[in-house]
Amino acid sequence: MTIHGKVVAVTGASSGIGEATARHLASLGAAVVLGARRTDRLDRLVAEIEAAGGKAAAVRVDVTDPGDLRTLVSLAVERFGRLDVLVGNAGISRIGPVSDLDVEGWSTMVDVNVKGVLNGIAAALPVFRRQGGGHLVTVVSTSGLKIVPTQAVYAGTKNAVRTLLEGLRQESTDGVLRTTSISPGYVRTELIDNAVDDPAVREQAKRNMADLGIDPAAVARAIAFAIDQPEDVEIGDLTIRPTRQG
Repeated sequence: MTIHGKVVAVTGASSGIGEATARHLASLGAAVVLGARRTDRLDRLVAEIEAAGGKAAAVRVDVTDPGDLRTLVSLAVERFGRLDVLVGNAGISRIGPVSDLDVEGWSTMVDVNVKGVLNGIAAALPVFRRQGGGHLVTVVSTSGLKIVPTQAVYAGTKNAVRTLLEGLRQESTDGVLRTTSISPGYVRTELIDNAVDDPAVREQAKRNMADLGIDPAAVARAIAFAIDQPEDVEIGDLTIRPTRQG
């Protein structure tokens, strides 16, 4: 099976990488099932995909709620008959030195970036097992590959997910499950909008992101590449970043 005809659920689909992934996969013939908290954006995205001849459905999803992920997976199965891929894209970032003691921000990153991925696995894995096949594609970050000041906790959450997926891969060598970690570098998304409290620092970070970041569509194409491999081929880790990123 190529991408055409596959059923793909995407979390964090209302903007950025998630939105670009939904549009790209739908253009390649996949049925996309979209989850995010901003349902107004999801509804517009579904309408635009359908107007272009694609197949799409959407539901409100907060990845910190296990029930929301089960609802997303159930919608895929009920509407399109199966779920082939879960793209775990929802994530948040809080940037600052550990000495700032942003305990609330740390907890939120753990809840969304780590527990949110676990909730998606818990919802999708039983369906994949029943079907005899499935693919978990999870958006991680180059922040976990190059550790820098102010991103220690954020990088920790991303590396926790990378470790989790590698452990799951080794537990799943029966050919049923594929896992892929996608590590983007600077991408022009809204991730930085709420990552920094200081307005001046935030605006400078946004300007830097706009200058250096690559288009989210580039990451969407990388995700499509991983999905489009033959069923006996697994792209375990894929890093995509601007050529000018240090």
